[in-house]
Amino acid sequence: MSLTKIIESILFSSPRPVSLKLLYKKLPEFPPEEIGNALQELLREYNELQRSIEIVEVAGGYQMRTRIDYREWAKRFVKEKDVGLTKSVLETLSIVAYKQPVAKKEIDTIRGVDSTRAVKQLLERRLIEISGRDGDAGKRLAFRTTDKFLETYGLNSLEDLPTLKEIELLEK
Repeated sequence: MSLTKIIESILFSSPRPVSLKLLYKKLPEFPPEEIGNALQELLREYNELQRSIEIVEVAGGYQMRTRIDYREWAKRFVKEKDVGLTKSVLETLSIVAYKQPVAKKEIDTIRGVDSTRAVKQLLERRLIEISGRDGDAGKRLAFRTTDKFLETYGLNSLEDLPTLKEIELLEK
């Protein structure tokens, strides 16, 4: 059996990104270097073939996804998960993403309104999580984004978020 095809089948069947660390753990019969090489070969193959499916690095792992050029066609057959966030919830999520870890009081101050409902929705959707306590002798909860946030927005890490300069350039 080809290790490349084994990894391809794992990526195809996994609903979540698969990290190299998890591949090493679940495939102990193969040396880590072989696993890394097989994954790189698979990435090269998918890039060279320019198929409608690609393998992307997201949320610290690898995942098969429909290439953006084909998403509209695929949507006709598969109901895409709609994150469905309101403007206020997206504002709150943006604040958490850029200022994490951040206390709710700071979120409220930045937004100028109470953010309890927005924070609750983000926690329920597992886009943010409690990261500990912050300020006032540790009385306030602080929040940060989750791996599900990275996966949902196609980010490998928080460094992939656009900078404020990049956002300003888009607005012009």
